[in-house]
Amino acid sequence: MASEVRIRRVRRRDEGAIARLWLALSEYHVALDDRMPVPTEGAAERYAARLVERRNDPQTRAFVAEIDREVVGFVLGAVVDLYSDLFEHAESGYIADVFVDPAHRRRGVARQLFGAMAGWFAEQGVAHIEWQVAATNPAGVAFWEAVGGRPVVVRMRLPLDGA
Repeated sequence: MASEVRIRRVRRRDEGAIARLWLALSEYHVALDDRMPVPTEGAAERYAARLVERRNDPQTRAFVAEIDREVVGFVLGAVVDLYSDLFEHAESGYIADVFVDPAHRRRGVARQLFGAMAGWFAEQGVAHIEWQVAATNPAGVAFWEAVGGRPVVVRMRLPLDGA
């Protein structure tokens, strides 16, 4: 019998697990595409510390997924105004990061993390949720499409170093 997944708000004691998962997320992206940014020394610890520090910020929310008391995934989101004062104001939910340890994938963990974040965004009255997904991440694209996401903008890059 599979262990139950528990979704909860991030706590200070989660900092080490968040650092480990964020580093795995960054390494995963670099392995998919060497054009993705490579984390600097100590970046995972700084990321985790900042996430934990903002855990009580009313515009930001982070959830973790636990299985057998082990943190196996996280999601970070914020309420933002993605449009400047040139367009109609529409508060949006923005998902900055979501990651599940590969050993715990295909069990609905990411979907539960997304559901918790979407529920929080709905409570905040946002008009919609946005996120980015690496173009070279077909599993990520498929996940986001499965939860109802549709492409709106294509982000492109042109290196100027001749590569």
